Amino acid sequence: MALVYLSLGSNVDRERYILAALDALADQFGELGISSVYESESVGFKGSPFFNLVVKIETSMSVGDLSRWLKMIEDQNGRKRGGPRFCSRTLDIDILTYDDCVGEVDGIQLPRDEVDKNAFVLWPLAELAPDEQHPVRQLPYAFLWQNYTANQPLWRVDFSWRGRQISSSSIAGDTAVDAKATVS
Repeated sequence: MALVYLSLGSNVDRERYILAALDALADQFGELGISSVYESESVGFKGSPFFNLVVKIETSMSVGDLSRWLKMIEDQNGRKRGGPRFCSRTLDIDILTYDDCVGEVDGIQLPRDEVDKNAFVLWPLAELAPDEQHPVRQLPYAFLWQNYTANQPLWRVDFSWRGRQISSSSIAGDTAVDAKATVS
């Protein structure tokens, strides 16, 4: 079984589509590791704020089969393809890492380039897997987050799934600018 980290994002009817994605992932893969849900401004275009989170799964699917299955889930949830790279999305699910694979696997670049470039990926990944190491940089995600310097504001939001709260906005001072000390 491969250990896989996925990035989920939505800025159109956000709660509905994130819940649908979590349901589909749990139905397919069983128990999920789930980070807090974060809200962030759109990056690369003017649009509504996004909800973002990272999910851990274990799978026997190949990278290619997993990618095709994730695209099917996106499509079933109203994802429109063929538009600009940066645009509003009902649902975006990306493979961040697949075990320690590095390079192009089944047409997918691993690890995904944005893992250590975007706060909305790195912070939830550092929260969920602080001691796991980036396959290329060979540094723990918590360390990468603590040393992250780009200014991309984001914050935790209240979010519940299947009767349990997975995220809370009640952590004082909890924004990307000053929350690095909370990741250990």
